[in-house]
Amino acid sequence: MKSIVNRIFVVMLVGALTCVAAFAKVQKHSVTFETDTKVNGTLVKKGTYNLKFDEATGQLTISKNGKVVAQAMAKLEPRDKKAGDFQVRSSVNGDEAQLVGVTFGGSTSDVIIANNGASTSGSN
Repeated sequence: MKSIVNRIFVVMLVGALTCVAAFAKVQKHSVTFETDTKVNGTLVKKGTYNLKFDEATGQLTISKNGKVVAQAMAKLEPRDKKAGDFQVRSSVNGDEAQLVGVTFGGSTSDVIIANNGASTSGSN
């Protein structure tokens, strides 16, 4: 009897974990950097890029013409209200800009680059 209950529990647990992974979102947006910006230590030259955040893996990817230019681990932080539009946050230290986070329009969470250690001082 115990083994049947254990098997049912395991099946339900696997189903629940699969369901969570199936509902994870991948958010995408085109972004233009007005200045050269560092992302997780990688210099991203000014220009237009495709930005993608995968909630399941916590991976923020910046690519251009299908080629990955920079990647960073990021986390979601809740907002007080839904974002009206797409926002890019960066910090400036001297003449060097560093990406701190992004917010997708209509989202109730901010995407913050993990272990960045920088404070927000500007918006792009």
